[in-house]
Amino acid sequence: MNQVRHWIGFEENMDRLGDRDQPVGVCILDSGVEAHPDFGKRIVLFRDFVEERQGLYDDYGHGTHIAGISSGSGLRSKGRYRGIAAHSNLIIGKVLNHQGDGRIEDFIAAIYWCMQMQEKFHIRILNISVGLIKSVAKDWQSDLLGAVEAAWDKGIVTVCAAGNNGPGKGSVTIPGTQPKVITVGSADYRQGTFSPSDYSGRGPTADCVKKPEIYAPGSNITSCSKQGWYVKKTGTSMSVTVVTGAIALLLQQEPYLSPVDVKLRLYERAKRGHMDGGGNWGTIYLPTLLDTKQ
Repeated sequence: MNQVRHWIGFEENMDRLGDRDQPVGVCILDSGVEAHPDFGKRIVLFRDFVEERQGLYDDYGHGTHIAGISSGSGLRSKGRYRGIAAHSNLIIGKVLNHQGDGRIEDFIAAIYWCMQMQEKFHIRILNISVGLIKSVAKDWQSDLLGAVEAAWDKGIVTVCAAGNNGPGKGSVTIPGTQPKVITVGSADYRQGTFSPSDYSGRGPTADCVKKPEIYAPGSNITSCSKQGWYVKKTGTSMSVTVVTGAIALLLQQEPYLSPVDVKLRLYERAKRGHMDGGGNWGTIYLPTLLDTKQ
């Protein structure tokens, strides 16, 4: 995370919370979360859609890792592995089991639960690092796409992974194919330049929508582990939560922005570079994203 923060231009003063400000709520639907020191008391709501257990847990470890990217304070590492938006609150829905698998009906139910909790927990962002395989029934695919669109229309900025099935065309996973949502791919950074990671899903979608819109670091990211320390993971799941954290900083600074406003801002302020030629915007870059003078 120390390298990620450098690549995206993070500075400590970008993550500020005034006495009268309400923390941005980030809803993450994944494998759960452990009570890592880096989260403090900011896990404000947890629900288990898999086994209906009470109390925080993450028997797969994926959810804890990505939550650390968006919202970890870096306390246990003395700031080295700090996440992006360390003042944001976490609302966690566990939809994946100990093997990283889940039921589509739980996933859809969790999205509507997120919408129900939106006002009470000030949920502004829905982070979805989970993708469907193409063999899932068309009706279930349609229901999931409808659910993420409903969340977007209700005012929740919905951010989805492009998936790890690249680099072939049409390899973006559902629900990242939904036209309205912000779909994120992984980029590799080398000597000041960046290009899409080989594994990162590519568009266009079946409906000829150019995806992903934006890229962020996703390879070999060190973040929170379920054992309470840190672990390294790779994938567009990691890239999504980098962008989620960036959006949390933006909404903390400009809370009046709608999902459409946020998407337009990302488009206008992306850092251009050598991408895949598919009309993608570039990579996330905080100094321009958060600049109120532009």
